[in-house]
Amino acid sequence: MPTPPAATPAEALVADAELKSVMRAHITTVLMARVSQDDSRRVEALRDYLAVTQAVTDIGAADTVAMMVPPLMPSLYRRWIGMFAERLFETAPQAQLEILCDGAEENGGTLALAFVMFLESERMERQMADDLRAFGGGQADDAREAQMADLAASYLRARVVALAEKDAEKDAAKTKVKTKTKVGKSR
Repeated sequence: MPTPPAATPAEALVADAELKSVMRAHITTVLMARVSQDDSRRVEALRDYLAVTQAVTDIGAADTVAMMVPPLMPSLYRRWIGMFAERLFETAPQAQLEILCDGAEENGGTLALAFVMFLESERMERQMADDLRAFGGGQADDAREAQMADLAASYLRARVVALAEKDAEKDAAKTKVKTKTKVGKSR
């Protein structure tokens, strides 16, 4: 069996531990800023989501579920972002990661979009449901609790997708303004 060709420098993965640490911190900071929101907006959005999906027909139950979600979000987001960063380090060449971590707003949007795609993977959908069940007390046998964990996972995916779409719209608008400015100056 032939040996695969050696990776070119442009395809090399990040090997330097210090660089990895700096990139991981940047990825975490950028993504945590994009998924963070104030508590009142979070409760309202979750309650609305529960009502729209008709997962909870009693508004009191929707309020209860909505109020149960906040304390777990930062730690779980941090965990999932860490898993995302590790996957990037396993698969993306250093040169690409350096671009994604250069601090440019559009590259932050690209990181957010890649994070959403990572969360939508079958593996992460299972992981998110498991993490939410475990965070809720570990009673995976309780069908109602499992249903609420799955519902919370669906909400989180929908929220992250909405944030990524909002960022993509902002990036597109910025690009359009820059293009119009460049075209206007060249005339």
